[in-house]
Amino acid sequence: QVQVVESGGGLVQPGGSLRLSCAASGFTFSTYTMTWYRQAPGKERELVADITNRGSGSTNYADFVKGRFTISRDNAKNTVYLQMNDLKLEDTAVYYCRARGYLRSTNYDYWGQGTQVTVSS
Repeated sequence: QVQVVESGGGLVQPGGSLRLSCAASGFTFSTYTMTWYRQAPGKERELVADITNRGSGSTNYADFVKGRFTISRDNAKNTVYLQMNDLKLEDTAVYYCRARGYLRSTNYDYWGQGTQVTVSS
């Protein structure tokens, strides 16, 4: 049974930090590209950062988080992280984890349920 479970969200003041985790099971985590998305109220879901399955994982960030957020993965723990520093009011959103893989001509695509991040003074 595939599971993708985010955790670590919460309420934080502007300028603060949070570390999100996404724990995966039921598939070969190390072969999947992992991506964090977010969706703020009334807005479309947007990509925040992703990390590939190649080597230690190459990373890609949305411009609005570059220099503040860091994505990483621990294949031994089947977990991907999003370290978020210098949080801003506009970072308030539900953050989702997505796993994408490809095996034997079949695409696999799994999403978590999301974790709420609220930045407020």
